[in-house]
Amino acid sequence: MKLRHYLLRGTLDMLILRTLLVGRAHGHQIAKHIQSSTEDVLQVEHGSLYPALHRLERRGWLTSKWESADGKREFKYYRLSAAGRKQLAVEESKWKRLVGAIARVAAQAKG
Repeated sequence: MKLRHYLLRGTLDMLILRTLLVGRAHGHQIAKHIQSSTEDVLQVEHGSLYPALHRLERRGWLTSKWESADGKREFKYYRLSAAGRKQLAVEESKWKRLVGAIARVAAQAKG
């Protein structure tokens, strides 16, 4: 159970950081980008997304600012901070190690 929670949280963090690498976005845009980029394999629920965004912001990996999008409504836009760019490299490295380890186990299971 702990491993599953860690994997889900770490993966979501990495996907959010990677999404914001290209520029600012509000929460709904982030969720839609992840969904479309994964061809609907991953669908991030708002109940998971917003706590993750707040956690990443508390850690200093994201910054946010309320801005008007259409002159009427305001959205909270998130940006990747310099610390977030560094953390993205760390998270991607962890992910690559994990994928490699899983691939090795899968290859042995076939043998």
